[in-house]
Amino acid sequence: DRQGMTRIAAIGEQERVRAYALAGVLVAAADDAGAARAAWRALPPDVGLVILTPAVQAVLAADGLDQHDERLFVVLPA
Repeated sequence: DRQGMTRIAAIGEQERVRAYALAGVLVAAADDAGAARAAWRALPPDVGLVILTPAVQAVLAADGLDQHDERLFVVLPA
């Protein structure tokens, strides 16, 4: 029973995030800025932690999207 638990998601270039799916992480491939924005906006409300690649974090930071959200995020090393 996972009631009350949050999920983990990963957004980034497919080659960098696809393996996270093996651990049960919700993976959204985002190989360009538009896909990164769309993936962030499409995150389900039960996602509490988002793993970002540096390229995706740069896009989201430039747009200010990551500043107006309660989710925690971490950025993978370059």
